[in-house]
This record gives sequence, structure tokens and C-alpha cells, in this order.
Amino acid sequence: MFKKILVANRGEIAVRVLRACREAGISGVAVYSDVDRAALHVLKADEAYPIGPAPALESYLRMDHILEVAKRCRAEAIHPGYGFLAENPEFPEACEKAGIVFIGPGAQAMRLLGNKISALRTAREVKVPSVPSSGAVEDLATARKLAKEIGYPVMLKASAGGGGKGLRLVQSEKELEQLWQITRDEVAASFKDPTVFLEKYLPAPRHIEIQVMADQDGKVIYFPERECSLQRRHQKILEESPSPIVDPSLRRRMGEAAARLAKKAGYQNAGTVEFLVDRDRNFYFLEMNTRLQVEHPVTEMVTGVDLLHWQIRIAAGEKISLRQDEIQPRGHVLECRINAEDPENQFAPSPGRIQCLEEPGGPGVRCDSGVYAGSEVPIHYDPLISKLVVYGATREEALARSLRALSEYRIAGIRTSIPFFQTLLTHPRVLAGDLSTELLSEILQQPQTQDGEGWQEAVIAAALMYQQSQRRRIESAPSRWRTSAWDERC
Repeated sequence: MFKKILVANRGEIAVRVLRACREAGISGVAVYSDVDRAALHVLKADEAYPIGPAPALESYLRMDHILEVAKRCRAEAIHPGYGFLAENPEFPEACEKAGIVFIGPGAQAMRLLGNKISALRTAREVKVPSVPSSGAVEDLATARKLAKEIGYPVMLKASAGGGGKGLRLVQSEKELEQLWQITRDEVAASFKDPTVFLEKYLPAPRHIEIQVMADQDGKVIYFPERECSLQRRHQKILEESPSPIVDPSLRRRMGEAAARLAKKAGYQNAGTVEFLVDRDRNFYFLEMNTRLQVEHPVTEMVTGVDLLHWQIRIAAGEKISLRQDEIQPRGHVLECRINAEDPENQFAPSPGRIQCLEEPGGPGVRCDSGVYAGSEVPIHYDPLISKLVVYGATREEALARSLRALSEYRIAGIRTSIPFFQTLLTHPRVLAGDLSTELLSEILQQPQTQDGEGWQEAVIAAALMYQQSQRRRIESAPSRWRTSAWDERC
């Protein structure tokens, strides 16, 4: 087993990895940019080293700076978290050259599955269902021809990267002409690779993913599905397991398909195979994320398996001792991504100092946080500040417990998405489990809700109710909570 691991990331995922290291008796090393000098992951680490200025290109994306720190502190392995360098195949190659273990898949598997075109080709080789799509499209004339063959509407997609960038719905040839160069330019700027392809559009699908884990001997296991259909601008905001529509038969077929793909690619460590599921419960391969997912705590809480511990153990050469039949969903889990953004102002980023903070607790509540009272939320990075993960014996109990936990969550100094989730989790279609990747767009754009109020007004009303309840609590709270900063926010 490793004695020292460097975490090449920041925020809540860096804290999560450092905690796993501490539990395993491993020394954890943090790296930080100038604005993260006093961040929570730095305070949680056994050692911490600066790697550059605030912009990620000058710090968290600098492989040379990170590897220099790893050599200096004699770290034996590096965990990349997610984002930043986690899916860059040059990073595991650089780690290997430096004699440092990369806790994740190898560069070859990362290239094969991280590129959406080659991943689709590999999926078809092992008979994993996929939607009709093209290969790489180099020019607009070819795109016009292929789009007609596939049939409008189509998705214009980046071959590299993710996070919703380089992804456009195209309804007609005229729209294709308008979006072609815009998408190519965005892809080139974001991923240094302008390659795009076309894929048949599925109306109102569900987004369901399967977590896989593979050891160095080729054993692959899969975990119960995570439903990730609630998305805003192609970014997941709420996940749950099990999915309201997946039965044991569909779970087994999707899991076996995901395992076949991972095995074909010679995959090692943790990864996630993502599928679209249509109204008839047919599933189609979408892509594979060659890293640990943001929403991994959902799987941990619904199965009782610590994915971070297994990532480290597999990287150290340990074989997976879990049997496939042991991995079953127990109860129901929901995860809300708490972002530093203002739902009353088109979800604009809300950086700043967190002046007061009280995180929820109680039975079945887990809060994976990257902040503390007094810490700064910088503008330079993703707005995710914590993940509220809640377990219940049933979906109804998990929903009720999530609403209770959200009502206890108090943050002063910045705006957050908490009031948004308080309203979202009471929406009739969410309560009914009637989800799709288009549902949130429909809700945000529809002029009237069932009770006659507009959605934006409902969000504002929920925020006001939340603020009023907190103000009442402050009045009866100990004097240390009665600060001008807290009153200003609440």
C-alpha cells in the first residue's frame, strides 16, 4: 500500500480523497493555487504546496508543477479527482515516466474511451446498443449529407471533452449551417481538438449511468444505476439511485453491457458508462467517463461500498474481492449539487466570502463540502461548493429527508442553489419520478405552473420563505450567530 498520495485537485473532491487517505493510514498531500491558500482541502492535508496563480491553466492544469511537487514530497501516487487533468491521457503517461502511480485508468484506455467516436466504435464491437451516428465530420458539406441520412433532428457533438460544451441540438439544415462553425470554434478552444460528429436525437430521454470498477487482472464489476436526467445546460444537478424506471432485468442488462465495454478496452480502476433510455426503456450508449464521477457518493450510500478506498487499493495492485451478486441497491439515495450561484438571477455565479455556515446533519444525511465559514469561493473555478447526499428506506423518505436537510442548510455571504432545490423537489413530475433530460428546461421556460405561478416567481417565493424561517431562527439563536453578515444574507 502507498505511504503518501498527492491529490491533484481542489474543493470537495480533494477533501473526499484526503479523508479516504487518512482512513487508510496514508499521508495526503494537497496542492493549491494562490487563491486557495486557505481552502478546506489545504487545511485537511498532511502537507500542502503552492502550484501557481489562480487561473487553472497556470496551476491545477500544470502537469509539470504538480509532478515537481510529487517528486519533492516523495508521493508514490497521484489521485486526479475529476475535472482538470483527470481525463487527460498525457497525465498518466507523465506520471508513469516520473515513476509515480496514477490512480485511474491507463492512457491507452483513456484515449480509446475518452474520445466519443472511438468509444462508440468500441461499444458497437461488443454489441452495446447505440443510437445512429456518424464518424468524424470535417466539413459542412459532409455534415449536411450525413444529417439527412441520419434524419433531423440531430445532435452536433464534440468528440473530446464533456460538461455540455460543444453540444448542440440541430433541427434543420439551416440550423446546421448556423451552428457548424460556432460549435467547431467552441470545441477547439475548450479541448484543443475541433473534431465533431453527428448523432440521432432522442426526444425526452432519461440519462442513466452505470458505475464500473476494474482491477489489474481484468475483473470488472458494475454497480446499481444512477439516474442523472435532471440537467441544466447539459450539466447534471440532481442524481438518484435506483432509477424510478429501472427494474432488475434492465439493471442487469445495462450493467453487463457496461462491463463488456470496460473489459474490451482493458480498463482499470473506476469509470462510468453513460446511457440514454427512451420511453420504451430501450437503452443506448452515450459515452464513458474515464474517472470518478461527481455523483459517486450516491453509489456509495446505496451499496455501502467505498469507491475511493477501492480506487486506491486497485492502483496499489489489489484484486477486487467483491462478488457481483453482493452489490445490490439498498434503499434510495438523492444527491443535490449545491452551487454558489443565484437562482433568482439566471443562476449567475456568486463568488465571495462565506461569512456563516451551518451544514445539515441527522439520520441518512451526508454533506461532502469543500468550504467552511470564513473561506472564499473564487470566481476562477466550477461553482460547486458541496454535495448534499441523502438516504431513505424509500424514494418518498429520501425526498422528505432531502427537503428537511435543505431547510437546515444555512449559508451567509453568497447566494446558493438551495432555494432552487427546495422548489424542485416538490414539483409534481419530480415527485412522481417522471423525469427526462428536457424536464428542467421545460419547467424553467414554461409560463405557468400547476398552481398558476410562474417558475421564477416560485423560486423567489421559496427563497423568501427560507430567508424568513432563518431570520426567526436567528432571533432565538445564541449571540454568536446574530452577526450583521448573517442578517444581511438571511
